[in-house]
Amino acid sequence: MSAMEGGFPEAGGPADTARARAGRADRRAAQEVANAERHERRFAETGREFHSAMATRHRAVAERHLTTARLQHAYVLRLAEAESENSGVPPLFMAGVAEACGTRSAALTLLGDDLSQLAVAASDQPSRGAQDLEYVLTAGPGRDAARHRRAVYASGATLERRWPGYGSGLAALGLRAVAALPLNASSDCIGVLTVFDPAAALARSGRFREVAAALADGVLIGPDADPGLYGGTDLRAVVHQASGVLSEQSGSSVDDALALIKARSFALGVPLETVARRVISGDLKLK
Repeated sequence: MSAMEGGFPEAGGPADTARARAGRADRRAAQEVANAERHERRFAETGREFHSAMATRHRAVAERHLTTARLQHAYVLRLAEAESENSGVPPLFMAGVAEACGTRSAALTLLGDDLSQLAVAASDQPSRGAQDLEYVLTAGPGRDAARHRRAVYASGATLERRWPGYGSGLAALGLRAVAALPLNASSDCIGVLTVFDPAAALARSGRFREVAAALADGVLIGPDADPGLYGGTDLRAVVHQASGVLSEQSGSSVDDALALIKARSFALGVPLETVARRVISGDLKLK
């Protein structure tokens, strides 16, 4: 195995890295297609169902690699556009994920064993606000998708009925519908892909499942793993740090301190990190 295939960082910037990852995903897809074709020939010769099943499996894996490659190629294009416009603002990898899902708003959340959010990456402010809302309320489609290991779809009044407070909060962000899919890796669920205002036809087509599988197997884990999504992932570390600071100040448990921070964020309608940084700096006292 070469250094490139082993996942060592490539020379150059994000565009070189994304281009190299896309190339490797393309090659892996081609190998899986070749394997599928070999089993299809053997099925035609022998009629054994084993070969038919293996061909189907290899084609599914090939499609996953192709989706990974498309996401990386899309990121390269966005980097080129940002450079040509000389905006000075690097593009977000999740913007390409949202585009692949036929929408503008999508978010990826990495979860702990207790379903707590460890990190979040979003394509835009509405999707980031929606993830903050679910974090504050400890309820929503993402948690349900991860808990039950299956896709969750909801829209309109159903949102408020299933998750009181979340639906109205989502509406305030200008979002009306949601699709949440678990990111499954082996026997674990490592996170959730949440697509906002999804097109019904795309949701039925299986496109979201393909993107979720590509993120889990080709982006977040594996030889080309990049959980940071080219710097687009924000850890919840500052929130947990603030919880520890507040716990020391108030003599309460860390869980109670975290609940206070979440409550103040919700009441003020400001991001969690804003409240957390004010707690750490001493600018905000919570009781």
